[in-house]
Amino acid sequence: MSRPELPPPAGLPLPQAVRFVEAAGHRLETRWIPAVRAGAPVLVFLHEGLGCIDMWRNFPARVAAATGCPALLYSRYGYGQSDVRSTPRELDYLHREALDALPALLDVLDIHDPVLIGHSDGGSIALIHAAEARRRVRGLVVMAPHEFVEPVTLEGIREARRMWETTDFRGRLARYHRDPDGVFFAWNDTWLRPAFRDWNIVDCLARIACPVLAIQGEDDEYASLRQIEVIAEHVADTELLALADCRHSPHRDQNDAVVEAITRFVARLESGG
Repeated sequence: MSRPELPPPAGLPLPQAVRFVEAAGHRLETRWIPAVRAGAPVLVFLHEGLGCIDMWRNFPARVAAATGCPALLYSRYGYGQSDVRSTPRELDYLHREALDALPALLDVLDIHDPVLIGHSDGGSIALIHAAEARRRVRGLVVMAPHEFVEPVTLEGIREARRMWETTDFRGRLARYHRDPDGVFFAWNDTWLRPAFRDWNIVDCLARIACPVLAIQGEDDEYASLRQIEVIAEHVADTELLALADCRHSPHRDQNDAVVEAITRFVARLESGG
């Protein structure tokens, strides 16, 4: 199980109030964390397959404080307090998010050359965007990303279904999402569809031109370390960080280590090293 989140440390920049933005035909909830210093790159946080703005907890504020960078958090279409999904999810949903929805949001908010910080599905979206969107990206931080489907991934998702059916999993998600059933089944059903087992983005990784920091827990219940190793095999400027005593959410299980690694990475990006 993930470790309990610590109370927010003193001195963190205060996130601004939620602002709703129209992008790619949908009303999305967004939240800014202001910059500590001028000229710093914007950090854009891309949440996991069951996540949203509030489920990041104090992690983005800690990263923003440590790096001095402004940060954008947003809940994708169907998540959090954004518009409830009204159509079925497509098998290419990660590509649609990376190549249609994310560029539209960045344009609306006038964000250029960001550092993308993605967890799980958000990590995959970040990789696809950097490889295929033909837009400048300063750097990528991907935590527990997926590039292909493994047996351990499917078993973890089946276990999540068992938890949904036998625990208060739905009630916990309902604290964060307008449509918890839609959020859960769009994710769970898609990954368990036989047609999705061939989903694979390894071939696009070689087109990533920016530096990458890839982080994964050694005890990840949804993937093997092969998921980040394959990034290093295709992207020359890749730093790998495998964390002991860490499952699928490195920013929760090893918060300090992840914040420190991102701070070093962003400093290197800004120095050009």
